[in-house]
Amino acid sequence: MRSSAFLTRLIGIANVAVVILAVLGLVFLPSSAPAPQAPAAQRATPGPGGERTAQAGQPPGVVATPEFAKQVKANELGLVPVLMYHRIVKKRRAAIDRTPAQLRRELEKLAAQGYVPISAKEFATGDIRVPAGKSPVVLTFDDGHPSHFGLDAAGNPRPGTAVAIILQVAAKYPGFRPVATFWINHTPFGLQTEREQAAAVRWLVGNGFEVANHTWSHANLRTLPKKKVRRQLAKAEKLLRELGAGPARTMALPYGSMPRSKKTARSGAWKGTGYDFAGVFLAGAEPSRSPYAKDFDRGAIQRIQSNGNKGECRRWCSQHWLKWLHRHPRERYIADGDPDRISIPSRLRVKIAAKRRPMVNAY
Repeated sequence: MRSSAFLTRLIGIANVAVVILAVLGLVFLPSSAPAPQAPAAQRATPGPGGERTAQAGQPPGVVATPEFAKQVKANELGLVPVLMYHRIVKKRRAAIDRTPAQLRRELEKLAAQGYVPISAKEFATGDIRVPAGKSPVVLTFDDGHPSHFGLDAAGNPRPGTAVAIILQVAAKYPGFRPVATFWINHTPFGLQTEREQAAAVRWLVGNGFEVANHTWSHANLRTLPKKKVRRQLAKAEKLLRELGAGPARTMALPYGSMPRSKKTARSGAWKGTGYDFAGVFLAGAEPSRSPYAKDFDRGAIQRIQSNGNKGECRRWCSQHWLKWLHRHPRERYIADGDPDRISIPSRLRVKIAAKRRPMVNAY
């Protein structure tokens, strides 16, 4: 018993040392650099089941003990901001538009507050690989607008697009993964030819971004019968596969509008093309529950609209919620750095999903 306790304490000390070294490395690394395309080391390596896939280039993992989890104040049942963006334009024409400067400021705030981007797929499947003491954030972009992504004549992300800005922020803040999810319709990024569409989608997927399903024509699924819901999703799924991004594991509901048959949004088929999503995402209002919580609903995952604090946004948009999470750190998802354990305060043990209980590391 004494040797076991000594070994546990030794592991805890080693883990703390890893975190201290990582923090020192971040402090003394250069804070700015040019924004190249995401390196190959950032790319995801798919596993046989598609879940808990190792992410190359990530910081070395730790073995989370109760002592270590307490040291980093881990809470992997905390709230996670899933941010929703639409057009990124210099002159806003709609309330949900954001300017490139606004996007950059929000991303830099996230980096400064210890957030690390993960994809919607990683979040929905519970494959959250974030360094100890950090928090996941999910960056999502709806509609596949030209302001999200495009390639210039040299084959690099077009300046001023969302992807270019994400890469620049990641270069400035080491540890801020250049990862986001783009949910597209039948004309991704405004590109008209299949060749252009495939080049764009394959660049994104090849550089660690997720491209997934937003229905074929941005339809309000609530107004459609089951067959037409399946048609909307299957047609988009077929396109994604042809372009090199399928099968999609996530879907965002246009307008946040759920079909009358909720399960039709999760899985189905039409004319030989099937779909089966690990997560269906709403249009916003609140941070999401942890995917390890027993009340987490994969079929209706909350998002937060990126916006300021005027009107209804005083309570429901990103500026409000990021400030609230910063002021209430006990409510925020804080990672333990160990993808094989779910570290939580003992008081939260009853809130864990049954299938996740063997992974619990309570303190």
